[in-house]
Amino acid sequence: MTSRYVIIGAGAVGATVAAQLHGAGIDAVLVARGANLEALRAGGLRYIRPDSDRRLPLPAVGGPDEIDLLPGDVLVLATKSQDTEALVAQWAWQPVRPGGTAAEQLPILLLQNGVENARTALRRFDTVIDAVVIIPSSYSTPGEVVSPAAPLAGAFYLGRAPRGESAAATRIAADLRRAQFGVKVVPDVERWKAGKLLGNLAYNLDAVYPPGKARETLGAALVTEAREVLTNAGVEVTDLLSGDTGLDLSGFVLHDIPGHPRQGSSTWQSLARGASVESDFLNGEIALLARLHGTSAPLNAGVQRHIALAARGGLGPGGLGESDIAELLASAPRAGDVLVDAKRLHDELTTARAPVLLDVRWALGDPHGRDHYLAGHLPGAVYVDLDTELAAPPGGTAGRHPLPAVEDLQRAARRWGVATGRGVVVYDDNGGLAAARAWWLLRWAGLTDVRILDGALGAWREAGFELATGDVVPEPGDVVLDAGHLPTLDADEAARVARDGVLLDARAAERFRGEIEPVDPRAGHIPGAVSASTGDNLDEHGRFLSPERLRERFAALGTTGAGEPVGVYCGSGVTAAHEIAALAAAGIEAALYPGSWSAWSSDPQRPVATGP
Repeated sequence: MTSRYVIIGAGAVGATVAAQLHGAGIDAVLVARGANLEALRAGGLRYIRPDSDRRLPLPAVGGPDEIDLLPGDVLVLATKSQDTEALVAQWAWQPVRPGGTAAEQLPILLLQNGVENARTALRRFDTVIDAVVIIPSSYSTPGEVVSPAAPLAGAFYLGRAPRGESAAATRIAADLRRAQFGVKVVPDVERWKAGKLLGNLAYNLDAVYPPGKARETLGAALVTEAREVLTNAGVEVTDLLSGDTGLDLSGFVLHDIPGHPRQGSSTWQSLARGASVESDFLNGEIALLARLHGTSAPLNAGVQRHIALAARGGLGPGGLGESDIAELLASAPRAGDVLVDAKRLHDELTTARAPVLLDVRWALGDPHGRDHYLAGHLPGAVYVDLDTELAAPPGGTAGRHPLPAVEDLQRAARRWGVATGRGVVVYDDNGGLAAARAWWLLRWAGLTDVRILDGALGAWREAGFELATGDVVPEPGDVVLDAGHLPTLDADEAARVARDGVLLDARAAERFRGEIEPVDPRAGHIPGAVSASTGDNLDEHGRFLSPERLRERFAALGTTGAGEPVGVYCGSGVTAAHEIAALAAAGIEAALYPGSWSAWSSDPQRPVATGP
């Protein structure tokens, strides 16, 4: 059966495909609108290549009422994603001679960004072929497209949506190869589309931001956030940047064409033409998945908003500056982040939405934390007393550092200047071992944007940043806290986790074994617990190990986060919070036993184990 391609959308992608098919002797019809349709009808398509500048007499129509569809036709949707619903509805029920409709008889090939289009098309069409599109062409002038790649004009990974084999996909791939495109047919195209989506997130930043390190930083952060969202949503991704993807692209070479400089991404081109943009289906797709699965994607949602507002305001490409990027990075809540490095924190402190800094100097046997703070602290940091502000009064089986009442914690947090919508960074001078108690408590009380300074005060000094002296009294905050946002264990539950899951003991190994016990009534550990000194989560510089190394460490200790219950305790619930921070950085949720060994060992009814 002879194929004819009815290409809906005569922009950079659609016109390039039509021109290449035409050159291979394969019939193609362009469906265009407005000034582009008028130019195509008046003079054909001006198709500019590295070695030629030609006008092609491609037939052009304005819509489905101007063409009779035939059984061998392939509909090709090469428009922006925001137009998909209306166009699919318009074309699906068009008659195909001698009988039937397009949705029943014809395949539709989607040459679009994003992952929503296949779902939209499948609502009506029996056969949907989705594709990852790699075409560097530019369209800014009606009736004209510049295609700088040669000898291959572009490349596709395509397959039946959402997955599986299709004779239509094989036939289409053969035609596209004849037309000088690299093509690979894949059985799981939805995974490849998700991989392309990740690439679009950073690539399309050129639409509103100038090139530079700030844009690169934002791009990397968008992709990192998106990977977490996709993983949480159970979306599998084929990494298109991982190396060999099974498609020979040696013939896909970009050339400079005199008089026709390379333009930017498809979104860049949309802004340049004053057209609508598809950020709602790129960054907005990540924001949607996050909301559907109970998380958030603040950076992608922020970029989605900025690009959409730029289009509505008539802003041209690159119209926003680096200060806008800095504000976006600084103001977005970082619900999934556990750590922040000294350089990033230093940059954030220069923005209008700088985080609140809490200095939590405390060590067992050292009552001079406040004196250390007064002698030198991060500029603007407020001192927090662990014994009185991050714990209730000690006593018996409640342990040495019981959890404070949430009302008391809220009063203290407001004194520290913690305000609604403002992030918090905590630090100490000992690898975060004490600061993690503040991190855990504030997250337990409902704050999501709380991070630990990785490397503690030492990392700040090593970076060459200044310290301040004396006391800081901030403006009171207005934060509202409520308890229970992180899981906890009582003694019975800790014993159950030790039996049925993994209960980690974050104290030093010699205390676990019962060889020494400097403060608590009895030496040893909870029967069934696993020795996991939290100090081993840090490297020689006092910084947390990488997430990969942390995952390896916890896997060796018996937990991978694959569903088994995980609990942590220490001496009094302080350094156990540091262990939980390390677990969180590795992607593993764990519950805190707040009373810890100080509570367990004070109860003579509780058994004690010793030894390794």
